[in-house]
Amino acid sequence: MAVVAGVLAFSALTHGAGAATLEEIKKRGYLIVATEDDYKPFEFMEDGKPVGFDNELLAELRKTFPVEIRQEVIPWTGLLAGVATGKYDVAITAAMITKERVKTLDFSVPIADSTHYYAKRKGDDSIKGIKDLAGKTVGVQAGSAQLEKLPELQAMLDKTGGKLGEVKQYTSYPEAYQDLALKRLDFVINTIINLKSLVKDKPDVFEIGEPVSGQTVPAWAVAKGNTELLAVLNEFLLAQKKSGKLGELQAKWLGQAFPDLPDSYTP
Repeated sequence: MAVVAGVLAFSALTHGAGAATLEEIKKRGYLIVATEDDYKPFEFMEDGKPVGFDNELLAELRKTFPVEIRQEVIPWTGLLAGVATGKYDVAITAAMITKERVKTLDFSVPIADSTHYYAKRKGDDSIKGIKDLAGKTVGVQAGSAQLEKLPELQAMLDKTGGKLGEVKQYTSYPEAYQDLALKRLDFVINTIINLKSLVKDKPDVFEIGEPVSGQTVPAWAVAKGNTELLAVLNEFLLAQKKSGKLGELQAKWLGQAFPDLPDSYTP
């Protein structure tokens, strides 16, 4: 398995190195952007149209980017891999910056603060704090940073002698939330921003618990080494931050602005 994983990682790096450069994108006349189909409030579909925080930023990017922007709305599971292999030029999504992901991807300046919390069913008295998560079934999205961050929760449980229970992986978070409501799960882990959106929509069904990770930040992603394209995206995002537009969109979609976000982040 270790040999296979190494071959896959090398393959991803090789293909990433062949991703279209900014010059090549200009020559062909369009940028290929991938966004997620169901990650509210960052990106989701409403009345057949892509909406949310990142989609509003994308609308602003279209005004200044030197060529046409073509958008593909896809499920999360194929998004980052598609960028790493050069299928898409950039993932305009709230992708958490992690040690594993920086092996094949480069990330823009952070777009929010998305520390991970757990959510449970409203009124479930069997879970009152972190120690009560021991042995219980947790739901996370497949291939997500939340999955990669589970060792941090285990470290918290170690202090009380507890162990993680069964981990169920889902294609999308709405599936996990449905199973939580139906008592097929005991809790779900996601970012505080996404969970606030969930509880706002269904306050009688779900409630938010405590943080289960240290600080985590999301950003846009390009293939490893695609420095010129990344520089243009960073210039755009920093301009949005300076003008106040980024904070305005954060407050609108994420529930609060994050004026003190760093201009770079190392996981």
